[in-house]
Amino acid sequence: MNDDEPSIFLVGMMGSGKTTIGKNLARTLHRTFVDLDHEIEARCGVRIPVVFEIEGEEGFRKRESQVLEEMTQMPKIILATGGGAIIAQENRENLKQRGVVIYLRASVEDLYRRTARDRNRPLLATGDPRATLQRLLIEREPFYKSIADIILDTGSSTISAVVHELIEQVRQFKLSQPLKLKVIQQLPQALGADGPNSNSHSTSGTLSMHTVEVATPGGHYPIHIAPGQLDLVGECIPVDATMVAVVTNSVVDQLYGDRVRQSIQAKGFKTLTITLPDGEAYKDWSTLNTIFDEMLSAQLDRRAVIVALGGGVIGDMAGFAAAVYMRGIRFVQVPTTLLAQVDSSVGGKTAVNHPLGKNMIGAFYQPIAVIIDTDVLATLPDREISAGLAEVVKYGLIMNADFFAWCEQNATALKSRDPLLLGEAIRRSCAFKAEVVSADEREAGQRALLNLGHTFGHAIEAGLGYGEWLHGEAVGCGLVMAAALSAKVAGLSEADVARVEKIVADIGCPTRAPSLSGTQEWLTHMQGDKKSQAGTIHFVVMPHIGHALVTTSDLEYVEAVLSTYCLKS
Repeated sequence: MNDDEPSIFLVGMMGSGKTTIGKNLARTLHRTFVDLDHEIEARCGVRIPVVFEIEGEEGFRKRESQVLEEMTQMPKIILATGGGAIIAQENRENLKQRGVVIYLRASVEDLYRRTARDRNRPLLATGDPRATLQRLLIEREPFYKSIADIILDTGSSTISAVVHELIEQVRQFKLSQPLKLKVIQQLPQALGADGPNSNSHSTSGTLSMHTVEVATPGGHYPIHIAPGQLDLVGECIPVDATMVAVVTNSVVDQLYGDRVRQSIQAKGFKTLTITLPDGEAYKDWSTLNTIFDEMLSAQLDRRAVIVALGGGVIGDMAGFAAAVYMRGIRFVQVPTTLLAQVDSSVGGKTAVNHPLGKNMIGAFYQPIAVIIDTDVLATLPDREISAGLAEVVKYGLIMNADFFAWCEQNATALKSRDPLLLGEAIRRSCAFKAEVVSADEREAGQRALLNLGHTFGHAIEAGLGYGEWLHGEAVGCGLVMAAALSAKVAGLSEADVARVEKIVADIGCPTRAPSLSGTQEWLTHMQGDKKSQAGTIHFVVMPHIGHALVTTSDLEYVEAVLSTYCLKS
């Protein structure tokens, strides 16, 4: 199927497979997937049953029509509608006129089997849900058929078989209905948010769903960014999962563990919780073995799924465990720190630390989804916000001068947790990283630029002991030192060095490094950096803001930076 093809709209009863099939279809066709009910929940900030309880079905249907009107104008999407969206004539007309409509049909028994344990179906909150499904199917099927370009049964077939058959039928439809396709393609389209690989599911300035797509040889997956996403983690678990291991730490589990487990269990999956100690100091082989011990004791098989619920430490260790357990199982990233949301959860880098180097033992292994709930930022300590903002600033320094200027302008508001600005910073950071990772998954070239400030930052962490400074704090200070080195070896202006130092201070990160035990200790730690080759230290530097490159440096320039930017002991 070509890029000029229209959107595909999936209609059918609850339990017919619209969400599951839609996600798989979107992944296969490299399209954006939108679930209409999830979009409504993201905009309202509550689950569908709560909307029904407060506004009644009439109020919900009004919201549904408003959102569907907007979604059907988005280009080249896969849209899964709610089961009752076709009741309103205006909705049927929008669906029929703006895309290819596919009715996913299933028997009452199949529908009942698939929805029996789902508590997010307010219309089935009756004494006899099977009878309710029978009644709704009789009422709605004429509407489904009236707008359907293709009817596909989803009874006993596998998901992959249904998706394959669906793609083939859409191709055949394209050949037989060129006139309709031409009309659809001429309809006005409403684009989502700007930015590479980014699709906004709202044009209003409110906090609603944004999806960024990552496409690498190691896997294609979405990054969903919105408030309330913790309650939707279960939607991202593959239907064939045998068990879900939630890997988290004691602090995050107390805050969010129950919500995530309830979301997963509501979809019928069994859960195992693996709680690790909190902190960078525990990002080691011993703690990793704790994950393996519990998974093996619970007899998790190759169809199990890991959910990494926590910050960068949890994401790295859970991802590495997924990469090597039974030679690779699926995992979902659910980052709960700003730094993890804008950086470490995206791109498939997984690792543990070693006393001789940070992240030196690991693997490139992509998740199947990244779920970012912006609400969790409210519970973070101020240091964690500052640490995450250092990684945000980094994207502007290496990729986009305008974004860096935006960060400068909004530094105070970002540090103060303005929700709209933080949401925008997360979205754009994820889009920048997705662009880099999609082009260079295994850090053979461009991806190394994402390590701006990290050569100095990792040395700080290793010299002080992991966990003494937050990773983002060390990176923030490293950005200042990298800017100073850039002035000496790449021509960065002194005015721009001052800009970097100012914004790092404005977001609340340190701008002066610890002295450690002297220059030799610094050099020893920097030689353990992943960018080093044959003992030669490589640095990411900037000729100007918005552009970066990897180079070596004469020792005298490095010593000059250390002399200026290290605190005197």
